[in-house]
Amino acid sequence: MRALGDLFFSSTAPAPRLASAQLLIDPFRQRCDTLAHDQRGLGRTAVPPGPYAMADYAADAAALLDHVGWSRCAVVGVSFGGMVAQELAVTWPPNASSAWRWCARRRAAPTRRRTPLHTLASLDAAERAAVAPLLLDTRFTPDWLASHASDRMLADMMARRSTEVQDPEQARGAAEQLQARAAHDVRDRLHRITCPTLIAAGRYDGIAPVANSEAILVHVPHAKLNVYEGGHAFFAQDPAAIPDVLDFLTEA
Repeated sequence: MRALGDLFFSSTAPAPRLASAQLLIDPFRQRCDTLAHDQRGLGRTAVPPGPYAMADYAADAAALLDHVGWSRCAVVGVSFGGMVAQELAVTWPPNASSAWRWCARRRAAPTRRRTPLHTLASLDAAERAAVAPLLLDTRFTPDWLASHASDRMLADMMARRSTEVQDPEQARGAAEQLQARAAHDVRDRLHRITCPTLIAAGRYDGIAPVANSEAILVHVPHAKLNVYEGGHAFFAQDPAAIPDVLDFLTEA
């Protein structure tokens, strides 16, 4: 199949390794020439001295694109990768002929009180086990998971990944990434994104609620918003999500 074009894929998993995102990346590899990397401090990428800012992650992405000789590409960002994609799009707009963010999140007035990701590590194991499923999907109460086998498998898989043992350097890199996430605010620069943009959100996302995506939509000139039946991992929960994105990339 002829590739649609060059596509830069940005993501971060709870236990960050590029291989952990492989099932998500593969559908795009079938249609596009795809470039993906571990973010700084994560996976097999080095852990430079901190603190890190979102601008550092975006600069890493821009340097990688320059290294492989891509002057234009589509940008796909998932979760934290969506935040990096926003920073990349507002700072280096010529690099993106079309940009799409999954769970793209900026600091916005919360619709309800939530537990920030960077505070989870301070909770004891029982508290963390109770809060984490609801961040993944606000429906994921014990009763819901007991009666929805596929959602229980998803919650269990994410829990296993988030509790994998890290060496001190891996833990430091992950902590630096969470602090960069907490400090990220791009709202005053979103108007710089002039390429076609698809914002995708999960209806029951406890980390990046739909209200945040709606706020982003207001500020990005050529954007549209799709809301899917799922939580933070709606791309695995709603079978329409990945085909919709591939169609968007084709149109763009």
